[in-house]
Amino acid sequence: MRCIGIDYGERRVGLSFGDEIGVAVPLDAAIEETEDARIERIVRVARERDATDLVFGYPYNMDGSIGFKAKEVDQFIEKVASRITLNVHRIDERLTSQEASKGFKKGRDDALRRSGKLDSSAATLILQDFLNQRIDLPDWESEEGEERS
Repeated sequence: MRCIGIDYGERRVGLSFGDEIGVAVPLDAAIEETEDARIERIVRVARERDATDLVFGYPYNMDGSIGFKAKEVDQFIEKVASRITLNVHRIDERLTSQEASKGFKKGRDDALRRSGKLDSSAATLILQDFLNQRIDLPDWESEEGEERS
């Protein structure tokens, strides 16, 4: 399993990568001028990393319903999927952008937004959530039932 995490935005698309080791890492965001160019970037990154899965952050409403933004993400997913055939997963992304911004200093918001680092940080959180749900963690207890140090 080799996954590309994707945090969709109208102008910037955050990207991350993770595999069966279970650790998601941020990649440079797709910040190209056009949506088509951003999609081509995603396809190129997925091919370069021999990805098997695309993991999209999916913006459910706070009540769990699907709203306008989720439908926008569905349209984007269709466009990406028409250019590369990989497994597609949708992961609840509620509050990930807020969580991602906690790791950055205040006052640098404009530069962070333009660079896409905040978006890729959100993509990393989304992908890490996906990996955590799917990867079996080792049993850290010894045969005698004692924890290892």
